[in-house]
Amino acid sequence: MRILTSSDIVPQALTGSVLTIGNFDGVHRGHAEIFRRLAVRAAERGLPAVVVTFEPHPMSVVAPDAAPMLITDVGQKVALIENSGIDILAVIRFDEAFAAISAEQFVSATLCGALGMRHIIIGHDYCFGRGRKGSYATLEILGAELGFTLEDVEPVGDQGGVFSSSRARRMILDGEVRAAANILGRLHCVSGTVSHGHHRGRALGFPTANITDTSGLMPRDGVYAVAVTCDGLFLEGACTIGTNPTFGDEARSCEVFMLDFNGDLYGHRLEVRFVERLRDMRTFAGPDQLVQAIAQDVEQTRMIMASYYARLSEAGVLGGLR
Repeated sequence: MRILTSSDIVPQALTGSVLTIGNFDGVHRGHAEIFRRLAVRAAERGLPAVVVTFEPHPMSVVAPDAAPMLITDVGQKVALIENSGIDILAVIRFDEAFAAISAEQFVSATLCGALGMRHIIIGHDYCFGRGRKGSYATLEILGAELGFTLEDVEPVGDQGGVFSSSRARRMILDGEVRAAANILGRLHCVSGTVSHGHHRGRALGFPTANITDTSGLMPRDGVYAVAVTCDGLFLEGACTIGTNPTFGDEARSCEVFMLDFNGDLYGHRLEVRFVERLRDMRTFAGPDQLVQAIAQDVEQTRMIMASYYARLSEAGVLGGLR
């Protein structure tokens, strides 16, 4: 996948394209349907399939206090879009000057003049441009003037509602990671670097990897069954997120006990994928009670992971992770 940044998006950078625009936070199943349709339409016309997105999130510029916590950082988003079979990703720097551009100017100068738009696909009810005044109706008028066609994609969802970034975000923040995975079409992932912590886990017989410098939206405090990847290794673990109240820690941390693993992970980058929530964080009377609880967490994690892999096998998904 070719990536264009704002400095690359100049007049006639592309002479033809089929494209879509959006923030695409989380790159969920609704986005996947847009990308699928985009690839089909691009192939029909013999043109590149182009995704146009913005960095940072527009709300962080126009209304910082209302800006959402992002499910994926820009690196994760780029990787997920690339895995969707897109030819070109155009990442537009969103700042106050860009926010002042009208929808008509954006379509004429950027989408048509620079990216050569011949056809555009947008999500249902998507709005864009200064004051979010650009809409499907705006594109219909401009299409007649500028010579492009358009279509929108009806909402994709389940009995719980439409698949959306905001819905997935609420579920992750509530710790409902299994339900969020249904919206995302994959396990929610947080990545980070293993650093030295208090080393209490090793003393208790359950050494943990302390994850810092994290990217991705951190779920609600609690204990989770997780799938971990690191340097080509596929591991299972029990992940604790919170302040460790038994020892009076005030700083929030993310720690993972790897099942059946004894290697040194310090300095390595881990990808932690959340399979299911086990329980809330609790304060224990002392180390012995904490050890008992961790042992129970580990056994529950083994059962959950066995069930998870069985579901993947039944669905015909190979490779163990998704």
